[in-house]
Amino acid sequence: MKKPAWRPSPFILLSALVHLGALAGWLARPDAWPWALGILLASHAGVVVAGMLPRCSLLGPNLTRLPAEAIARKEVALTIDDGPDPEVTPRVLAILASQRACATFFCIGERAARHPALIQAIVAAGHRIENHGQHHRKHASLYGPRGWAREVGDAQDTLAALSGRRPQYFRALAGLRNPFLDPALQRLGLHLASWTRRGYDTRTGDADAVLARLTRGLAAGDILLLHDGHAARTPAGEPVILAVLPRLLAALTERQLVPAFLPDRVAERRSR
Repeated sequence: MKKPAWRPSPFILLSALVHLGALAGWLARPDAWPWALGILLASHAGVVVAGMLPRCSLLGPNLTRLPAEAIARKEVALTIDDGPDPEVTPRVLAILASQRACATFFCIGERAARHPALIQAIVAAGHRIENHGQHHRKHASLYGPRGWAREVGDAQDTLAALSGRRPQYFRALAGLRNPFLDPALQRLGLHLASWTRRGYDTRTGDADAVLARLTRGLAAGDILLLHDGHAARTPAGEPVILAVLPRLLAALTERQLVPAFLPDRVAERRSR
């Protein structure tokens, strides 16, 4: 199926028009360069800020909550990032299996390549694998078009080969990105996904604090973010996700919420 051509978001179109207008004004009135420069800098600042806000949709489509039909079914999505991890991921899978809960694992391509058996275990347990980049480098949000194409495209190929299914979603490191990501995702048939709420479980080993952040205001349609890779440690030295996940699943049951996957983009395209 031919992929549709990339269409910039209204915000990006507006930013481009502002840039053109400022440059045209500069050429027409060279003495007005301070005003033109100020407008250009303000426009650039707006784009940078939008890329620093993980749940922002100004740079392109961004899934932050499940759709209305999932909300009606009282579904939430458990998403687990930065794996697979040989110490933590098998124990996460055991907890999920004990509660018959499903989760979506946003995996790093090079980690998956080092631990292919873990990818197969995730798939065999009925969970889904999505794209979290090939290398997960901290400066990824500074990539240009080629950098994003490699980072996302290499992970797409790696994860598809190991899992037997091409990911449908990409999640940027900490949600940070720039305008060059959206066209790369479009070309690869991917959709950006962030989250509704996160526990900051890579920063704090306080299981009570992590759980409180995830469950405060918890409602149907929420996308929850945890980490099996790069997990912070509790005072007892345990990866904090292992202390939080059983309690989180119990909280979902208590509130009659059902773990579910992110929307199937392939099914959506076929139904149109």
